[in-house]
Amino acid sequence: MTDPVQAAFEATPRRDFLPRGVRRRASYDGPLAIAAGQTNSQPRTVADMLRLLDVRPGQRVLDVGAGSGWSTALLAHLVGPTGSVLGVELEPRLVRFGAANLARTARPWASIRLATPGVLGDPAGAPYDRVLVSAQPESLPPALVEQLADDGVLVIPVAGTMLRVTNPGAVVTEHGHYRFVPLR
Repeated sequence: MTDPVQAAFEATPRRDFLPRGVRRRASYDGPLAIAAGQTNSQPRTVADMLRLLDVRPGQRVLDVGAGSGWSTALLAHLVGPTGSVLGVELEPRLVRFGAANLARTARPWASIRLATPGVLGDPAGAPYDRVLVSAQPESLPPALVEQLADDGVLVIPVAGTMLRVTNPGAVVTEHGHYRFVPLR
């Protein structure tokens, strides 16, 4: 049986989501600088997060901190054309870069837009079946938990620990230690 996350990685090369000067390092299993003080996350970490998220075809997914668009494109592969993925990103340069990268994947059921400063996620578009957060707050943001569907899953690094939050009941489990850029 094929691992859906591995298949998404094979269909969505990291190299295609990196600035030209960094592409030669695409196989490096570590974070790589993209722009505006942000990074393209370590592939092993992204794979771990996607496995925790347990994305299924047809789901609605929110990608908070879309950056280069790589995680949004990986999620789009996992949900397939019957699903949808919205990536939100605060840095305008990265929104343009990520959206251009995503457009080359021919996955029109996914998009990236500028996040609203001071608003976490996309409360107007909630609820979401899955929420992936690629930036780290100091505590679990209730605003993101509230955007989960009744059987939704949120994966987020909080104060250095990867959390998986499931509904109903916002049940939290811990899944290792990671470092991310701060969630703003």
